[in-house]
Amino acid sequence: MKIFTGNQIHELDKYTIEHEPISSIDLMERASKAIYHAISAEYDNRISFVVFAGPGNNGGDALAVSRMLAENGYNVSVFLFNIHNHLSEECATNKQRILDGKKIKKFTEITVNFDPPTLDENTVVIDGLFGSGLNKPLSGGFASLVKYINASACKVISIDLPSGLMCEDNTYNIPTNIIKANQTFTLQQKKLAMLLADNQIFLGKIKVLDIRLSQEFIQNTDSPYQMVEENDIRSLLHHRNDFAHKGNMGNALIIAGSYGMAGASVLATKACLRAGVGKVTAVTPRRNYEIMQISVPEAVLQMDKDELYFSEPIDTEKYNAMGIGPGLGSLENTAIALIAQIRRATCPIVIDADALNILANHRAWMQQLPPGAILTPHPKEMDRLNNGINNGSYDRLRKAQELAEHFQVYIILKGHYSALCLPDGHIFFNTTGNSGMATAGSGDVLTGIITGLLAKGYKQEEACKLGMYLHGLAGDLAVKDLGKESLIASDIIKYLPQAFLRLED
Repeated sequence: MKIFTGNQIHELDKYTIEHEPISSIDLMERASKAIYHAISAEYDNRISFVVFAGPGNNGGDALAVSRMLAENGYNVSVFLFNIHNHLSEECATNKQRILDGKKIKKFTEITVNFDPPTLDENTVVIDGLFGSGLNKPLSGGFASLVKYINASACKVISIDLPSGLMCEDNTYNIPTNIIKANQTFTLQQKKLAMLLADNQIFLGKIKVLDIRLSQEFIQNTDSPYQMVEENDIRSLLHHRNDFAHKGNMGNALIIAGSYGMAGASVLATKACLRAGVGKVTAVTPRRNYEIMQISVPEAVLQMDKDELYFSEPIDTEKYNAMGIGPGLGSLENTAIALIAQIRRATCPIVIDADALNILANHRAWMQQLPPGAILTPHPKEMDRLNNGINNGSYDRLRKAQELAEHFQVYIILKGHYSALCLPDGHIFFNTTGNSGMATAGSGDVLTGIITGLLAKGYKQEEACKLGMYLHGLAGDLAVKDLGKESLIASDIIKYLPQAFLRLED
Protein backbone atom coordinates (compact mmCIF):
# COMPACT_ATOMS: atom_id res chain seq x y z
CA MET A 1 0.00 0.00 0.00
CA LYS A 2 1.41 3.36 -1.03
CA ILE A 3 1.64 6.24 1.42
CA PHE A 4 1.16 9.53 -0.36
CA THR A 5 2.39 12.94 0.73
CA GLY A 6 -0.08 15.72 1.52
CA ASN A 7 0.40 17.21 -1.95
CA GLN A 8 -0.20 13.83 -3.59
CA ILE A 9 -3.38 13.32 -1.55
CA HIS A 10 -4.67 16.64 -2.88
CA GLU A 11 -3.82 15.53 -6.43
CA LEU A 12 -5.55 12.18 -5.82
CA ASP A 13 -8.76 13.96 -4.78
CA LYS A 14 -8.53 16.22 -7.83
CA TYR A 15 -7.89 13.30 -10.20
CA THR A 16 -10.84 11.35 -8.78
CA ILE A 17 -13.15 14.34 -9.26
CA GLU A 18 -12.01 14.79 -12.87
CA HIS A 19 -11.90 11.15 -13.96
CA GLU A 20 -14.67 9.31 -12.09
CA PRO A 21 -16.22 11.83 -12.73
CA ILE A 22 -17.78 13.12 -9.52
CA SER A 23 -18.35 16.60 -8.18
CA SER A 24 -16.25 17.77 -5.25
CA ILE A 25 -19.31 18.14 -3.02
CA ASP A 26 -20.50 14.61 -3.86
CA LEU A 27 -17.05 13.19 -3.08
CA MET A 28 -17.20 15.01 0.26
CA GLU A 29 -20.62 13.49 0.87
CA ARG A 30 -19.22 10.03 0.15
CA ALA A 31 -16.37 10.57 2.58
CA SER A 32 -18.71 11.97 5.22
CA LYS A 33 -21.01 8.97 4.96
CA ALA A 34 -18.04 6.69 5.62
CA ILE A 35 -17.11 8.78 8.67
CA TYR A 36 -20.72 8.82 9.91
CA HIS A 37 -21.00 5.03 9.64
CA ALA A 38 -17.71 4.60 11.50
CA ILE A 39 -18.90 6.91 14.31
CA SER A 40 -22.38 5.40 14.56
CA ALA A 41 -20.84 1.92 14.79
CA GLU A 42 -18.97 3.09 17.91
CA TYR A 43 -21.59 5.30 19.61
CA ASP A 44 -25.38 5.09 19.94
CA ASN A 45 -27.62 8.16 19.84
CA ARG A 46 -27.60 8.65 23.60
CA ILE A 47 -24.20 10.28 23.19
CA SER A 48 -23.91 14.05 22.83
CA PHE A 49 -21.53 15.34 20.17
CA VAL A 50 -19.79 18.70 19.99
CA VAL A 51 -18.39 19.38 16.54
CA PHE A 52 -15.61 21.90 15.86
CA ALA A 53 -15.43 22.66 12.14
CA GLY A 54 -12.76 24.70 10.39
CA PRO A 55 -13.27 26.87 7.30
CA GLY A 56 -11.81 24.40 4.79
CA ASN A 57 -12.78 21.00 3.44
CA ASN A 58 -12.01 19.23 6.71
CA GLY A 59 -14.62 21.53 8.21
CA GLY A 60 -16.93 20.66 5.32
CA ASP A 61 -16.57 16.97 6.19
CA ALA A 62 -17.34 17.74 9.83
CA LEU A 63 -20.48 19.72 8.91
CA ALA A 64 -21.77 16.95 6.65
CA VAL A 65 -21.14 14.35 9.38
CA SER A 66 -22.96 16.60 11.87
CA ARG A 67 -26.00 16.76 9.60
CA MET A 68 -26.05 12.97 9.19
CA LEU A 69 -25.77 12.41 12.93
CA ALA A 70 -28.61 14.85 13.63
CA GLU A 71 -30.80 13.26 10.97
CA ASN A 72 -30.37 9.95 12.78
CA GLY A 73 -31.38 11.18 16.22
CA TYR A 74 -28.04 12.20 17.71
CA ASN A 75 -27.73 15.31 19.88
CA VAL A 76 -25.22 17.52 18.04
CA SER A 77 -23.86 21.00 18.74
CA VAL A 78 -21.82 22.57 15.94
CA PHE A 79 -19.26 25.36 16.10
CA LEU A 80 -18.06 26.60 12.69
CA PHE A 81 -14.97 28.82 12.77
CA ASN A 82 -15.11 31.47 10.06
CA ILE A 83 -12.85 34.14 11.53
CA HIS A 84 -11.65 35.39 8.13
CA ASN A 85 -15.15 35.38 6.65
CA HIS A 86 -14.12 32.88 3.99
CA LEU A 87 -15.26 29.27 3.74
CA SER A 88 -14.28 26.77 1.07
CA GLU A 89 -17.05 26.21 -1.47
CA GLU A 90 -17.82 22.74 -0.09
CA CYS A 91 -17.78 23.94 3.50
CA ALA A 92 -20.19 26.76 2.63
CA THR A 93 -22.52 24.31 0.87
CA ASN A 94 -22.62 22.02 3.90
CA LYS A 95 -23.24 24.99 6.18
CA GLN A 96 -26.28 25.87 4.10
CA ARG A 97 -27.52 22.27 4.13
CA ILE A 98 -27.41 22.34 7.94
CA LEU A 99 -29.34 25.60 8.04
CA ASP A 100 -31.90 24.33 5.54
CA GLY A 101 -32.35 21.00 7.28
CA LYS A 102 -32.97 22.53 10.74
CA LYS A 103 -32.18 19.24 12.48
CA ILE A 104 -29.26 20.64 14.45
CA LYS A 105 -30.59 22.64 17.39
CA LYS A 106 -27.37 24.46 18.20
CA PHE A 107 -25.32 25.81 15.31
CA THR A 108 -22.86 28.61 16.04
CA GLU A 109 -20.69 30.36 13.47
CA ILE A 110 -17.71 32.07 15.11
CA THR A 111 -16.43 35.16 13.35
CA VAL A 112 -15.00 37.17 16.28
CA ASN A 113 -15.51 35.95 19.84
CA PHE A 114 -15.85 32.37 20.98
CA ASP A 115 -17.50 31.22 24.19
CA PRO A 116 -16.40 27.57 24.49
CA PRO A 117 -18.95 24.93 25.48
CA THR A 118 -18.54 22.73 28.52
CA LEU A 119 -16.74 19.52 27.62
CA ASP A 120 -17.07 16.70 30.12
CA GLU A 121 -16.61 12.93 30.22
CA ASN A 122 -20.06 12.43 28.64
CA THR A 123 -19.17 14.50 25.58
CA VAL A 124 -17.60 13.33 22.34
CA VAL A 125 -15.84 16.03 20.35
CA ILE A 126 -15.54 15.69 16.58
CA ASP A 127 -12.41 17.50 15.47
CA GLY A 128 -12.89 18.82 11.96
CA LEU A 129 -10.74 21.94 12.25
CA PHE A 130 -7.88 21.32 9.82
CA GLY A 131 -7.18 17.62 9.18
CA SER A 132 -4.36 16.99 6.72
CA GLY A 133 -4.30 20.48 5.23
CA LEU A 134 -1.78 22.17 7.54
CA ASN A 135 1.77 23.17 6.62
CA LYS A 136 2.71 25.12 9.76
CA PRO A 137 1.99 24.85 13.50
CA LEU A 138 -1.29 26.14 14.89
CA SER A 139 -1.15 29.44 16.74
CA GLY A 140 -3.44 32.07 18.25
CA GLY A 141 -7.05 31.21 18.94
CA PHE A 142 -6.93 27.79 17.31
CA ALA A 143 -3.97 26.80 19.48
CA SER A 144 -5.95 27.94 22.53
CA LEU A 145 -8.95 25.87 21.42
CA VAL A 146 -6.75 22.78 21.01
CA LYS A 147 -5.36 23.26 24.52
CA TYR A 148 -8.89 23.68 25.88
CA ILE A 149 -10.05 20.43 24.24
CA ASN A 150 -6.96 18.51 25.38
CA ALA A 151 -7.40 19.73 28.97
CA SER A 152 -11.01 18.51 29.13
CA ALA A 153 -12.32 15.06 30.06
CA CYS A 154 -14.10 14.54 26.73
CA LYS A 155 -13.34 11.93 24.12
CA VAL A 156 -12.11 13.19 20.74
CA ILE A 157 -12.65 11.84 17.24
CA SER A 158 -10.44 13.46 14.60
CA ILE A 159 -11.36 13.47 10.93
CA ASP A 160 -8.47 12.38 8.67
CA LEU A 161 -5.71 13.70 10.97
CA PRO A 162 -5.75 15.36 14.43
CA SER A 163 -5.78 19.11 13.91
CA GLY A 164 -2.36 20.64 14.36
CA LEU A 165 -0.54 17.51 13.15
CA MET A 166 1.06 17.78 9.71
CA CYS A 167 1.07 14.95 7.18
CA GLU A 168 4.80 14.31 7.13
CA ASP A 169 7.32 16.48 8.95
CA ASN A 170 6.45 17.55 12.49
CA THR A 171 10.05 18.12 13.56
CA TYR A 172 9.42 21.75 14.45
CA ASN A 173 5.76 21.46 15.34
CA ILE A 174 4.42 22.54 18.75
CA PRO A 175 3.11 19.43 20.56
CA THR A 176 0.85 21.39 22.94
CA ASN A 177 -0.95 22.83 19.91
CA ILE A 178 -1.96 19.45 18.46
CA ILE A 179 -5.25 17.67 19.22
CA LYS A 180 -4.86 14.48 21.26
CA ALA A 181 -7.50 12.26 19.71
CA ASN A 182 -8.91 9.04 21.12
CA GLN A 183 -9.77 7.93 17.59
CA THR A 184 -8.72 9.07 14.14
CA PHE A 185 -10.82 8.17 11.12
CA THR A 186 -8.45 8.74 8.23
CA LEU A 187 -9.52 8.75 4.60
CA GLN A 188 -8.34 6.17 2.03
CA GLN A 189 -4.86 5.55 3.48
CA LYS A 190 -2.62 6.24 6.44
CA LYS A 191 -0.44 9.32 6.34
CA LEU A 192 3.32 9.20 6.94
CA ALA A 193 2.97 11.00 10.28
CA MET A 194 0.83 8.09 11.52
CA LEU A 195 3.75 5.68 11.18
CA LEU A 196 6.19 7.65 13.35
CA ALA A 197 6.59 7.02 17.07
CA ASP A 198 6.59 10.68 18.13
CA ASN A 199 3.05 11.20 16.87
CA GLN A 200 1.28 8.24 18.48
CA ILE A 201 0.12 10.28 21.51
CA PHE A 202 -2.01 12.41 19.18
CA LEU A 203 -3.66 9.71 17.06
CA GLY A 204 -5.43 7.27 19.38
CA LYS A 205 -6.96 4.31 17.60
CA ILE A 206 -6.65 4.70 13.83
CA LYS A 207 -9.22 3.42 11.36
CA VAL A 208 -8.71 3.78 7.61
CA LEU A 209 -11.93 4.47 5.68
CA ASP A 210 -12.11 3.53 2.01
CA ILE A 211 -13.80 6.37 0.13
CA ARG A 212 -13.13 4.86 -3.31
CA LEU A 213 -10.58 7.35 -4.61
CA SER A 214 -9.14 6.67 -8.06
CA GLN A 215 -7.33 3.34 -8.18
CA GLU A 216 -5.86 4.37 -11.53
CA PHE A 217 -4.09 7.32 -9.89
CA ILE A 218 -2.96 5.19 -6.95
CA GLN A 219 -1.51 2.47 -9.20
CA ASN A 220 0.22 4.85 -11.62
CA THR A 221 1.66 7.34 -9.13
CA ASP A 222 5.02 6.66 -7.53
CA SER A 223 5.45 7.28 -3.84
CA PRO A 224 8.67 7.20 -1.81
CA TYR A 225 6.75 5.46 0.99
CA GLN A 226 4.92 2.13 0.98
CA MET A 227 3.56 -0.30 3.56
CA VAL A 228 4.45 -3.98 3.18
CA GLU A 229 1.35 -6.17 3.22
CA GLU A 230 0.85 -9.93 3.35
CA ASN A 231 0.10 -10.36 -0.34
CA ASP A 232 3.33 -8.54 -1.22
CA ILE A 233 5.25 -10.95 0.99
CA ARG A 234 3.57 -14.10 -0.27
CA SER A 235 4.79 -13.31 -3.78
CA LEU A 236 8.41 -13.18 -2.53
CA LEU A 237 8.50 -16.67 -1.03
CA HIS A 238 10.83 -19.22 -2.59
CA HIS A 239 9.27 -22.68 -2.49
CA ARG A 240 11.57 -25.52 -1.44
CA ASN A 241 12.34 -28.05 -4.15
CA ASP A 242 11.37 -31.60 -3.20
CA PHE A 243 14.87 -32.77 -4.12
CA ALA A 244 16.63 -30.06 -2.09
CA HIS A 245 19.51 -30.97 0.22
CA LYS A 246 21.45 -28.89 2.72
CA GLY A 247 24.16 -28.16 0.19
CA ASN A 248 21.84 -26.13 -1.99
CA MET A 249 19.81 -24.50 0.79
CA GLY A 250 22.55 -22.05 1.70
CA ASN A 251 25.55 -21.80 4.00
CA ALA A 252 25.36 -18.96 6.53
CA LEU A 253 27.94 -17.44 8.85
CA ILE A 254 27.01 -15.79 12.17
CA ILE A 255 29.71 -13.85 14.02
CA ALA A 256 28.28 -12.95 17.41
CA GLY A 257 28.76 -13.10 21.14
CA SER A 258 31.44 -12.35 23.69
CA TYR A 259 32.01 -13.67 27.20
CA GLY A 260 28.81 -12.94 29.11
CA MET A 261 26.87 -12.39 25.87
CA ALA A 262 26.64 -15.93 24.54
CA GLY A 263 22.86 -15.53 24.39
CA ALA A 264 23.13 -13.12 21.47
CA SER A 265 25.00 -15.75 19.49
CA VAL A 266 22.49 -18.44 20.47
CA LEU A 267 19.51 -16.35 19.39
CA ALA A 268 20.97 -15.17 16.09
CA THR A 269 22.17 -18.68 15.18
CA LYS A 270 18.89 -20.39 16.10
CA ALA A 271 16.89 -17.81 14.17
CA CYS A 272 19.15 -18.27 11.15
CA LEU A 273 18.51 -22.02 11.24
CA ARG A 274 14.76 -21.49 11.64
CA ALA A 275 14.81 -19.28 8.54
CA GLY A 276 15.37 -22.49 6.60
CA VAL A 277 19.05 -22.26 5.70
CA GLY A 278 20.89 -25.52 5.03
CA LYS A 279 23.88 -24.91 7.29
CA VAL A 280 25.00 -22.31 9.84
CA THR A 281 28.50 -21.75 11.17
CA ALA A 282 28.73 -19.70 14.35
CA VAL A 283 31.96 -17.88 15.20
CA THR A 284 32.21 -17.01 18.89
CA PRO A 285 34.88 -16.86 21.66
CA ARG A 286 36.12 -20.08 23.24
CA ARG A 287 34.36 -19.44 26.55
CA ASN A 288 31.02 -19.78 24.74
CA TYR A 289 31.79 -23.24 23.37
CA GLU A 290 29.76 -25.36 25.79
CA ILE A 291 26.82 -22.95 25.83
CA MET A 292 26.61 -22.95 22.04
CA GLN A 293 27.15 -26.69 21.69
CA ILE A 294 24.30 -27.44 24.09
CA SER A 295 21.94 -24.63 23.00
CA VAL A 296 22.30 -24.97 19.22
CA PRO A 297 23.48 -28.49 18.43
CA GLU A 298 22.52 -28.05 14.77
CA ALA A 299 25.14 -25.32 14.25
CA VAL A 300 28.77 -25.78 13.26
CA LEU A 301 31.02 -24.00 15.74
CA GLN A 302 34.21 -22.15 14.91
CA MET A 303 35.99 -20.84 17.97
CA ASP A 304 37.82 -17.54 17.93
CA LYS A 305 41.39 -17.86 19.19
CA ASP A 306 40.54 -15.51 22.06
CA GLU A 307 38.79 -16.79 25.15
CA LEU A 308 36.55 -13.76 25.65
CA TYR A 309 35.86 -11.81 22.48
CA PHE A 310 35.93 -11.76 18.66
CA SER A 311 39.52 -10.95 17.75
CA GLU A 312 40.32 -12.01 14.18
CA PRO A 313 38.48 -12.14 10.86
CA ILE A 314 37.88 -15.33 8.91
CA ASP A 315 37.56 -16.14 5.22
CA THR A 316 34.01 -15.97 3.87
CA GLU A 317 34.44 -17.52 0.42
CA LYS A 318 32.47 -20.67 1.28
CA TYR A 319 29.54 -18.77 2.81
CA ASN A 320 26.49 -17.39 1.04
CA ALA A 321 25.75 -14.73 3.67
CA MET A 322 27.16 -13.34 6.91
CA GLY A 323 25.50 -11.76 9.95
CA ILE A 324 27.76 -9.90 12.36
CA GLY A 325 27.36 -7.82 15.50
CA PRO A 326 25.04 -9.22 18.19
CA GLY A 327 26.78 -9.32 21.55
CA LEU A 328 30.28 -8.64 20.15
CA GLY A 329 31.14 -5.91 22.64
CA SER A 330 33.10 -2.78 21.77
CA LEU A 331 36.73 -3.56 22.66
CA GLU A 332 39.22 -1.97 20.31
CA ASN A 333 40.63 -5.37 19.27
CA THR A 334 37.09 -6.43 18.34
CA ALA A 335 36.62 -3.18 16.42
CA ILE A 336 39.77 -3.82 14.38
CA ALA A 337 38.68 -7.40 13.70
CA LEU A 338 35.22 -6.17 12.67
CA ILE A 339 36.42 -3.73 10.02
CA ALA A 340 38.88 -6.33 8.71
CA GLN A 341 36.00 -8.83 8.49
CA ILE A 342 33.82 -6.33 6.62
CA ARG A 343 36.67 -5.64 4.17
CA ARG A 344 37.19 -9.36 3.56
CA ALA A 345 33.51 -10.14 3.06
CA THR A 346 32.84 -11.87 -0.27
CA CYS A 347 29.14 -12.47 0.43
CA PRO A 348 26.11 -10.34 1.39
CA ILE A 349 26.32 -9.13 5.00
CA VAL A 350 23.96 -8.08 7.79
CA ILE A 351 25.42 -5.63 10.33
CA ASP A 352 23.69 -5.20 13.69
CA ALA A 353 24.03 -4.23 17.35
CA ASP A 354 27.62 -3.80 18.59
CA ALA A 355 28.93 -3.83 15.02
CA LEU A 356 26.85 -0.70 14.40
CA ASN A 357 28.10 0.91 17.61
CA ILE A 358 31.69 0.23 16.55
CA LEU A 359 31.02 1.89 13.19
CA ALA A 360 29.48 4.84 15.01
CA ASN A 361 32.69 5.19 17.03
CA HIS A 362 34.83 4.94 13.88
CA ARG A 363 32.75 6.89 11.38
CA ALA A 364 35.46 6.93 8.72
CA TRP A 365 35.04 3.16 8.46
CA MET A 366 31.54 3.68 7.08
CA GLN A 367 33.22 4.46 3.75
CA GLN A 368 34.34 0.83 3.61
CA LEU A 369 30.86 -0.66 3.76
CA PRO A 370 30.32 -2.84 0.69
CA PRO A 371 27.41 -1.79 -1.52
CA GLY A 372 24.35 -3.84 -0.67
CA ALA A 373 25.22 -4.33 3.00
CA ILE A 374 22.21 -4.50 5.33
CA LEU A 375 22.26 -2.44 8.54
CA THR A 376 19.57 -3.02 11.20
CA PRO A 377 19.78 -0.22 13.81
CA HIS A 378 17.24 0.53 16.50
CA PRO A 379 16.59 4.28 17.04
CA LYS A 380 19.45 4.84 19.50
CA GLU A 381 21.91 3.01 17.24
CA MET A 382 20.72 5.12 14.32
CA ASP A 383 21.32 8.27 16.34
CA ARG A 384 24.85 7.12 17.17
CA LEU A 385 25.54 6.58 13.47
CA ASN A 386 24.49 10.23 13.04
CA ASN A 387 26.80 11.63 15.73
CA GLY A 388 24.09 11.40 18.38
CA ILE A 389 21.92 14.02 16.69
CA ASN A 390 18.18 13.41 17.11
CA ASN A 391 15.42 15.84 16.15
CA GLY A 392 12.62 13.30 16.34
CA SER A 393 11.28 10.34 14.37
CA TYR A 394 10.88 12.11 11.01
CA ASP A 395 14.39 13.55 11.12
CA ARG A 396 15.81 10.13 12.09
CA LEU A 397 13.95 8.47 9.21
CA ARG A 398 15.17 11.10 6.75
CA LYS A 399 18.77 10.59 7.88
CA ALA A 400 18.46 6.82 7.55
CA GLN A 401 17.13 7.37 4.04
CA GLU A 402 20.07 9.66 3.19
CA LEU A 403 22.58 7.20 4.66
CA ALA A 404 21.16 4.33 2.61
CA GLU A 405 21.38 6.38 -0.57
CA HIS A 406 24.84 7.76 0.14
CA PHE A 407 26.48 4.40 0.91
CA GLN A 408 24.19 2.34 -1.36
CA VAL A 409 23.18 0.08 1.51
CA TYR A 410 19.92 -1.20 2.98
CA ILE A 411 18.91 0.16 6.39
CA ILE A 412 16.13 -1.32 8.50
CA LEU A 413 15.29 1.32 11.11
CA LYS A 414 13.58 -0.83 13.73
CA GLY A 415 10.39 0.20 15.49
CA HIS A 416 6.65 -0.47 15.61
CA TYR A 417 6.59 0.20 11.87
CA SER A 418 10.15 -0.85 11.00
CA ALA A 419 11.29 1.19 8.00
CA LEU A 420 13.36 -0.39 5.24
CA CYS A 421 15.35 2.34 3.48
CA LEU A 422 16.52 1.27 0.03
CA PRO A 423 19.59 2.55 -1.83
CA ASP A 424 17.28 4.25 -4.37
CA GLY A 425 15.55 6.36 -1.69
CA HIS A 426 12.32 4.40 -1.36
CA ILE A 427 11.10 3.39 2.10
CA PHE A 428 8.97 0.35 2.97
CA PHE A 429 7.21 0.15 6.34
CA ASN A 430 6.57 -3.21 7.94
CA THR A 431 3.03 -3.92 9.19
CA THR A 432 3.62 -6.84 11.56
CA GLY A 433 4.90 -6.89 15.12
CA ASN A 434 3.80 -5.65 18.52
CA SER A 435 5.09 -4.07 21.72
CA GLY A 436 5.65 -7.47 23.33
CA MET A 437 8.69 -7.71 21.06
CA ALA A 438 10.31 -4.80 22.89
CA THR A 439 12.59 -7.22 24.70
CA ALA A 440 16.31 -7.99 24.76
CA GLY A 441 17.42 -10.25 21.93
CA SER A 442 14.58 -9.46 19.55
CA GLY A 443 16.98 -7.66 17.20
CA ASP A 444 19.43 -10.59 17.31
CA VAL A 445 16.61 -12.81 16.07
CA LEU A 446 15.94 -10.44 13.16
CA THR A 447 19.63 -10.51 12.21
CA GLY A 448 19.59 -14.31 12.14
CA ILE A 449 16.43 -14.48 10.05
CA ILE A 450 17.67 -12.05 7.40
CA THR A 451 21.09 -13.73 7.24
CA GLY A 452 19.42 -17.11 6.70
CA LEU A 453 17.22 -15.74 3.92
CA LEU A 454 20.20 -14.15 2.18
CA ALA A 455 22.09 -17.45 2.36
CA LYS A 456 19.11 -19.24 0.78
CA GLY A 457 19.36 -16.99 -2.25
CA TYR A 458 16.99 -14.10 -1.57
CA LYS A 459 18.17 -10.72 -2.87
CA GLN A 460 18.83 -8.04 -0.26
CA GLU A 461 15.53 -6.19 -0.73
CA GLU A 462 13.57 -9.44 -0.66
CA ALA A 463 15.41 -10.73 2.42
CA CYS A 464 14.80 -7.47 4.27
CA LYS A 465 11.09 -7.31 3.48
CA LEU A 466 10.46 -10.99 4.12
CA GLY A 467 12.70 -11.04 7.20
CA MET A 468 11.12 -8.14 9.01
CA TYR A 469 7.61 -9.32 8.09
CA LEU A 470 8.25 -12.88 9.32
CA HIS A 471 9.92 -11.55 12.47
CA GLY A 472 6.88 -9.41 13.30
CA LEU A 473 4.39 -12.09 12.28
CA ALA A 474 6.06 -14.65 14.54
CA GLY A 475 5.80 -12.10 17.35
CA ASP A 476 2.11 -11.55 16.61
CA LEU A 477 1.40 -15.27 16.62
CA ALA A 478 3.33 -15.70 19.87
CA VAL A 479 1.37 -12.89 21.54
CA LYS A 480 -1.94 -14.62 20.78
CA ASP A 481 -0.85 -17.52 22.97
CA LEU A 482 1.49 -15.87 25.46
CA GLY A 483 0.43 -12.23 25.75
CA LYS A 484 2.66 -9.19 25.41
CA GLU A 485 3.99 -8.97 28.94
CA SER A 486 5.74 -12.36 29.02
CA LEU A 487 7.05 -12.54 25.45
CA ILE A 488 10.82 -13.13 25.16
CA ALA A 489 13.07 -13.24 22.12
CA SER A 490 13.28 -17.02 21.96
CA ASP A 491 9.47 -17.14 21.67
CA ILE A 492 9.80 -15.32 18.35
CA ILE A 493 12.06 -18.12 17.10
CA LYS A 494 9.62 -20.78 18.36
CA TYR A 495 6.78 -19.21 16.36
CA LEU A 496 8.76 -18.73 13.14
CA PRO A 497 7.52 -22.09 11.74
CA GLN A 498 3.93 -20.92 12.22
CA ALA A 499 4.75 -17.65 10.51
CA PHE A 500 6.11 -19.51 7.48
CA LEU A 501 3.04 -21.78 7.45
CA ARG A 502 0.76 -18.74 7.53
CA LEU A 503 2.44 -17.28 4.44
CA GLU A 504 2.60 -20.61 2.61
CA ASP A 505 -1.06 -21.46 3.28
